[in-house]
Amino acid sequence: MDVAGSGAAWPGDDGNPGTSAGKQEAKREMTTIEQPHSGLARPGPTTERHHRGPKAQSTIGATGVSAWFGSNKVLERVTLTMEPGKVTALIGPSGCGKSTFLRILNRMHELIPSAALSGTVELDGVDIYSPAVKVTDTRLHIGMVFQRPNPFPTMTIAQNVLAGLRLSGNKVANPDALVKESLERAGLWKETRNRLNEAGAALSGGQQQRLCIARALAVRPKVLLMDEPCSALDPISTGVIEETIRELSDEITIVIVTHNMQQAQRVSDNCALFLVDGEAQPGHIVEAGPTVQIFESPDDPRTADYVHGRFG
Repeated sequence: MDVAGSGAAWPGDDGNPGTSAGKQEAKREMTTIEQPHSGLARPGPTTERHHRGPKAQSTIGATGVSAWFGSNKVLERVTLTMEPGKVTALIGPSGCGKSTFLRILNRMHELIPSAALSGTVELDGVDIYSPAVKVTDTRLHIGMVFQRPNPFPTMTIAQNVLAGLRLSGNKVANPDALVKESLERAGLWKETRNRLNEAGAALSGGQQQRLCIARALAVRPKVLLMDEPCSALDPISTGVIEETIRELSDEITIVIVTHNMQQAQRVSDNCALFLVDGEAQPGHIVEAGPTVQIFESPDDPRTADYVHGRFG
């Protein structure tokens, strides 16, 4: 498979939330934010911070993935299976292709006109880059949370939660219940239950990031990708996000990019170390496996050097 970048075509205006200005801003950002779906069975009643839905079932895997920006090769034959019900951490120095690989997992890579890739990415055995698979359908299954919180500033907290669902054209019988459930699962309900009509941008940084997680969860993703979700947050907010990640991993396959080795040890079940062999060389996976093994008894000496802070 060889794929050149092609912009995403997103759903229409059905059920648009917020003002006209809010709708236009949402449309612009929906090309880069989470777009999950209804394939995950609807969970039952929730309790704050102790939600347990259906056990995660979806596997996402890459085989022989190489990537380019123009003539610049940035990834070299990456093969990795990210297991259901587990958190996989992508670690490694800056510039080794971790975030590029994460974006490849829900076809965001092809939003860049000069981008191309080879290899396969499969969700539950289906090649997401197949011509028969729509890019919008892929992002309905595979959500994304970014490094910096990006709530829609013209939308209320409740409207932010429902934004992905409504802009994808999906209907929900009881939107109030879905807002409550999604905020509970993201660990934000108690802090926002009396503020649902306030602007999402009025929340603190850590709360905004949990709001973005709630927005992703509202549309039932099978997989949730997280690109350094705590790097801009204080330690208390980081701890809350990490607890949320661990709880959600029971229901959703999670892949997280992090530069924080302590965080990787705290939240992940498996790790993959990306490195480059030299300047202008593409990133590749040096070693992947259970987090305990990667940190305590890695096979490659470069892995031991990196996780123990001897470089990077």
